[in-house]
Amino acid sequence: MKILFLGTGASDWDPTCDYDNPEYRRNASALIDDVLLIDPGPCVQDALNTFNIDVKKIRYVINTHTHADHFDEDTLEFLTANGAEFIEFSSGEVKKIGEYEISSLKGNHKIPVNHFIISDSKSSIFYGLDSAWLMYDEVEEIIKHSPIDYAVFDGTIGFIEGDYRIFEHSSLNMIIMMKNTLEKYIKEFCISHMAKTLHTGHDELAAEMRKYGIEVAFDGMENIIQRRKGERVIGFNSEFTVN
Repeated sequence: MKILFLGTGASDWDPTCDYDNPEYRRNASALIDDVLLIDPGPCVQDALNTFNIDVKKIRYVINTHTHADHFDEDTLEFLTANGAEFIEFSSGEVKKIGEYEISSLKGNHKIPVNHFIISDSKSSIFYGLDSAWLMYDEVEEIIKHSPIDYAVFDGTIGFIEGDYRIFEHSSLNMIIMMKNTLEKYIKEFCISHMAKTLHTGHDELAAEMRKYGIEVAFDGMENIIQRRKGERVIGFNSEFTVN
């Protein structure tokens, strides 16, 4: 699978793009294989234009939750008018969409939020923004049933201590603790959804997180995710071997 980050910012970034600011982040959204869009937020149309993405290739749209930086009616209308299908999820649902199996898992946020495990025949991505920590059942689902090649976590709060938003978003210290716990089961770790007011610049942040083996996403970053043949992914009570 290929993941393209259309936006990597939290809600305190102005959705009116500031092209003069090299640190600017659009509201968080991602595109899988050019066909599956996660979160039709207000910056999506600009991102598609900026990164030369043909909107008519987008076939499916899914949504983590309905906060305004992740869900915009005008954006959704634009996408569906160009042929995309909007597919709604409730936590706990598993749906086969095209070549993908998508599992929706409950996150810990102010309003109901979906995290997604997106799998095809070659690889699996976990996309889990806007959440404090992970839910116990969510971890069980990841580790016992889904070998994860690439995981995108919520990095909203930065290294700020004493911020009340840790009850619905994750700090970088929380991310590091989760990475240390889950690194036996998840191959690669990445953060997105960085708040403008709670982070340093991208280069400084990326250098710091690199010490912990965690990638920091930026707008326009693209990664190819593919499990290596014969690779074993070990869960608490199970093992997976890629044939």
